[in-house]
Amino acid sequence: MAVTERQWVRDYAMLALRVNRRVVGTDGGTVLIYRGPDEWRNAAEAEEPPAAGRLADDAERLLDELPFAPPRARYLAAQVRALRAVARRLAGEEPPLRRYARECLGVEVEWVPEELFEAAHARLDAALPGAAGTLAERLHAWQARHRLAPGAAGRLPELVGRAVAETRARTSAIVPLPADEVVDCEVLPRAHFLAAGHHRGGRRSTIFVNGGLPFNLADLLYVVAHEGHPGHIAESLLKEIHLLDGQGRTDHWVRFMLSPSFVLSEGLGLHAQGILFPGDEAQSWLARNVLAEQGVRPDGSDFAEIHAARNALWGVWANAALLAARGRPEREVAGYLSRWGLLDEAEVGAALTSVGAPGMSLYVFGYYHGWRLLGPWLDAPDRSARVRRLLTEQLLPADLREDGAH
Repeated sequence: MAVTERQWVRDYAMLALRVNRRVVGTDGGTVLIYRGPDEWRNAAEAEEPPAAGRLADDAERLLDELPFAPPRARYLAAQVRALRAVARRLAGEEPPLRRYARECLGVEVEWVPEELFEAAHARLDAALPGAAGTLAERLHAWQARHRLAPGAAGRLPELVGRAVAETRARTSAIVPLPADEVVDCEVLPRAHFLAAGHHRGGRRSTIFVNGGLPFNLADLLYVVAHEGHPGHIAESLLKEIHLLDGQGRTDHWVRFMLSPSFVLSEGLGLHAQGILFPGDEAQSWLARNVLAEQGVRPDGSDFAEIHAARNALWGVWANAALLAARGRPEREVAGYLSRWGLLDEAEVGAALTSVGAPGMSLYVFGYYHGWRLLGPWLDAPDRSARVRRLLTEQLLPADLREDGAH
């Protein structure tokens, strides 16, 4: 008897919950956003964890029994293939990192030529204030100049709130947002990230900010647009409205983070500020609404160019992950991050943790390759329509390539 859509979605959700449970126990971090029935979650947590090999077999069965029509079937097959790849690795397989990334993320991970980083360095050199010192020293001096004053972390919720209001207003001109949406800000004393956007379900979301790290006010809109609107929070909220509520696509209860869909999510996040604030609009807004009252005077820098160059330098992290996977010494990987990524000692230490872990290295690939894939695809006369698609449809990197992105 053919499997029903409801049964397939339940089995898909159980597979994702079980894989996530194994990953949490092995690699230490969750890789799943789950909004489905509590009874399914409770059942997965109460059972004896299935063997990873069985989870890989369960994924194969789901691929054989897909009861959906294209393009939904294509999208879900890609998600299940990602789950299968992770289950196989948990079972002891050790595929080359590039193949593992292809199976999970749906993109080809190639070595990023250093010429691209040289071009990014040239953009930074032109965009930063002229000063003595190396390019890395000048970048860090610019960051320090725009840093929220020590002891002022208590102001972050208010400043983030202003940025949320502006980014929501500009996003709503592209795609309607619910008027009753609430986005608050919570400052954490310590976290492994600078900031994170979390959609709680319904109309409530939170942007978490790490109060233990210096906050660069020049990055305020860049961070809030990425984590909030039109980035992660907007995507989660709008897909819940359009896919789950509007079309009854209960498979959207499951969002596996080491999958093709998250390549597009992170790419959208890195392009988010530029989508809403073309040219120097972000810098002008910050100068009027944030920087002057914080005593930060103009220094001749070009925020948009600095952010564009730093986006390109995510490719350094991707190359560092490939170096780590090849077994290169940690000092070599650290030197590469410092030389090409312009990271200081503390930043290099944090980066090494990410690029050396199989799950996190996959996520690092998502930043650069998502940003690079979306760039030419968004550079089109119907850009607003394409942004709406990213926020409301289930898309894969392959869908963008077929639309003409290179």
